[in-house]
Amino acid sequence: MNHKKLSLALAAALLALPMLASAQDEMGGDAAEEESSIFSWNAALTSDYVFRGVSQTDEEPALQLGADLNFDSGFYVGAWASNVDFGNGGPDLEIDTYLGWNADINDAWNFDIQVNRYNYIGEASGYGTIDYNELITTVTWSETLSLTYGFTNDVYALGERGQYFGLGGSWDVGHDIGLDIGVGMSTFDNATGIDNYRDWSVSLNRDFGPVNAALGYYDTDGEGTNNFGEVADGRVVLTFSIGG
Repeated sequence: MNHKKLSLALAAALLALPMLASAQDEMGGDAAEEESSIFSWNAALTSDYVFRGVSQTDEEPALQLGADLNFDSGFYVGAWASNVDFGNGGPDLEIDTYLGWNADINDAWNFDIQVNRYNYIGEASGYGTIDYNELITTVTWSETLSLTYGFTNDVYALGERGQYFGLGGSWDVGHDIGLDIGVGMSTFDNATGIDNYRDWSVSLNRDFGPVNAALGYYDTDGEGTNNFGEVADGRVVLTFSIGG
């Protein structure tokens, strides 16, 4: 699928999701209540898809769509998609599929664990697969501070281990504006040939009706630039998102 067709397909899905949610709201009786309690969706248009400090779209915009089924037991399953650009011959689309469990430990603490599969589609035959799995756990305190740990034994499909350590915070700073700050550390087995690197971000966001607008700055340290080049440099990202 070329970039033009991909963008059109994602745009069509982006427009369709709010109409789907509206149709569900109009359904009567217990069926509508059951549907609204189990299904959720999200969509975003961003000036750059940044993952752990590194652009996944060669510093170009991205359309992103996601959907989840959330059960009373705390288990959930979902999928999330975005266009990507890793250079000549690389994939055009990333589709993450995941299964997880989320639960409140008490009034202050929340625990989440999931297995995420990074699937990449559209690469040239000689490019090789880069699909891999990652176990991700997050502990959140008072919906404000979060600690994330990610582990894979096959990072970037290289057959070696990779880990991610992240610390994030979210605060209301007044005038309906939210502040998000995050720092992270990615580590790799020596056999990968990839240097350990740090990333950090700071962003402000505000709701405008059903749309959330966020403006953020993302960057990595020198090792990140050594690993990935200019796509790991500091950048300002503007994102518009909706969900239901």
